[in-house]
Amino acid sequence: MRSIPLFTPAETHPCPYLDDLEAQSQYVDPRISPDIDTLSALSRLGFRRSGKLLYRPACPSCSECKSVRLPVGNFKASRNMKRLLSKTRHWRLSVQKPSRDDEFYELYARYITERHSDGDMYPPSRQTYTEFLTEDFGNTYFLLAEDQDGLIGVLVFDVFNDGLSAVYCFYAPERESESVGTNLIIRLTQLSTLLGLHFNYLGYLVEGCRKMEYKKRFKPLEVFEQNHWVTLNPDDSLP
Repeated sequence: MRSIPLFTPAETHPCPYLDDLEAQSQYVDPRISPDIDTLSALSRLGFRRSGKLLYRPACPSCSECKSVRLPVGNFKASRNMKRLLSKTRHWRLSVQKPSRDDEFYELYARYITERHSDGDMYPPSRQTYTEFLTEDFGNTYFLLAEDQDGLIGVLVFDVFNDGLSAVYCFYAPERESESVGTNLIIRLTQLSTLLGLHFNYLGYLVEGCRKMEYKKRFKPLEVFEQNHWVTLNPDDSLP
């Protein structure tokens, strides 16, 4: 990978994961349009994407955010996961390029309003939806789940040289009992296998943040620690 300019703004912002903490991020120079090889290498170094911003945590007094990924060749669905897949075997799954159509935005807006009204994306807006989920580097797709009642959920994901990366999931709030988010991550893991890729990048796992705990259900999980990927012992806390 060629040298990539990075910068870390001095400003901090409230941490979205842990209460009463300030967060700081390191960014890739936004004037650069990285190719797929560069994007893949940045992912392996713990960077994530928000729209066309590539970043990773750089908090001076905290290191709780850890990048995690699932080696798909070693993944074994738990009994609960198998029951979940059986329960939703009637879902129709498809993949398409990111869309700004009303159907997708309206589902996103309902999801944010009913599930995350205490978050920084509330109230929902078309600008936030467009910038966050439909502006990309050409390697982003929507994984759709539908049935006879219509659109159930959307998992936004990126394609890298070595794997797929779950970016964000939104779904019909009334389908919560079907564990849509977990379900679609399992399906994305299966898609990685079908494509002959090695990993499903799941973003950050944060010790002490309950909304991130679900990622520990995917085993074996690897965590990026001190510039190396190591297997996370399911019985241990993060390194």
